[in-house]
Amino acid sequence: MCLTQTIKHRDEHGKLLSVEIRAALGEVITQPGTVHIERVNGMLRDRLNALTRKTHAFAKRDATWDALVHLQLFEHNWIRPHRALRLSMPAESRRYQPRTPAMALGLTDHPWSWIAFLTTSLYTTPQ
Repeated sequence: MCLTQTIKHRDEHGKLLSVEIRAALGEVITQPGTVHIERVNGMLRDRLNALTRKTHAFAKRDATWDALVHLQLFEHNWIRPHRALRLSMPAESRRYQPRTPAMALGLTDHPWSWIAFLTTSLYTTPQ
């Protein structure tokens, strides 16, 4: 397992001067892929007002913050179909089958709804 840290060095005007990649855990990877993390960060910034600048929305408690982030991650992975994950359906009336990341991983066979999420009881083990 490798964990890298990307540090962007900028001048006083914000212009990018250089990019430094450090190994935080394991060895340095020559070309680390940060596109997935950046996509999730952009999605969270787009959908959570607490992450945008110049806004009145904020989370006063850590529990509220955690709930906001986890709800958005659930919606991103289980409810919202992603265009890049859709499957073509040549013999059907529809051209594509929409799929969520959870469907692509085989965790579910359909996109969930908020009603299904809120009314499904999950068995958990006590801590």
